[in-house]
Amino acid sequence: MAQILLTGATGFVGDALLPALVNDGHALVCFTRNRMKAAKRFATLAASIRWITSVTEVEVMPNAVINLSGEGIADSRWTETRKRMLRSSRITVTEQLVAQLNTLDGEPDVVVSGSAIGYYGPQTDAVTEEQPPGSDFSARLCADWEKAIDGLDVDATHIYTLRIGVVLGRPGGFLGRLETPFRFGLGGPLGDGQQMLSWIHRDDLVAMIRWMLSGSPEAGAYNATSPQPVSNEDFTKTFGDVLRRPTIFRVPETPMRLALGELADLLFKGQPVYPKRALDQGFQFEYPELKRALTTLFE
Repeated sequence: MAQILLTGATGFVGDALLPALVNDGHALVCFTRNRMKAAKRFATLAASIRWITSVTEVEVMPNAVINLSGEGIADSRWTETRKRMLRSSRITVTEQLVAQLNTLDGEPDVVVSGSAIGYYGPQTDAVTEEQPPGSDFSARLCADWEKAIDGLDVDATHIYTLRIGVVLGRPGGFLGRLETPFRFGLGGPLGDGQQMLSWIHRDDLVAMIRWMLSGSPEAGAYNATSPQPVSNEDFTKTFGDVLRRPTIFRVPETPMRLALGELADLLFKGQPVYPKRALDQGFQFEYPELKRALTTLFE
């Protein structure tokens, strides 16, 4: 049994990750902004979790750290205020975490720290972990987030950076926003539909994090995406087929850009990201193919 420090425990990924870690027999110290709300939400797991609201409450070096803290990237228009919040919730929290860990004796065996495929910026050709960062807001956000975890003063710790794609799971998340319009037959491709969507089933993401906790793969950056990215048009058709609904209403780009501003880049631009390092290191995806992933979620 390991003691694991987890940030982002109450987020969409944390909803599945936290119970899995408890079932694995680990003791968790979980960072949250609302201790009472979080404790109530995971009341059945209370014996294995200690909730904290400040990283300064971490007084003993944990065996492992999983850092997934961050406001939802697509929750609202990217105003300058929103951009500062997105950076603070990722970079500032990570810097504070690093500063606190650097005051403690010892070092963790493993650190898994979040990032996203936005690191690469918009791309049309296949992307692996060797691709340098892009230059748009998302890319700079992810690059600075990754740089923040590099401030850890460690010698032997395995540090993994997870560049996470669009996470598919239920309830909530990406699919939660799409399900209602698609069920009413209002789903359709975005723009020309040729932009690539790099996705991962939430169960595979949880499995990848648990795999990294073992310390067996080589340290470094990993793309947390299915090995089979799809175009937005193919995703739309597949999702419609799974729900048995038509997908004929194409969403025009211009009005969406007027409404969303820079945030629209996440919808109308993409990148075909491949998990080369995970595959090379022997990780096996349970849901590499989109139709099976969606069918499993909606059966």
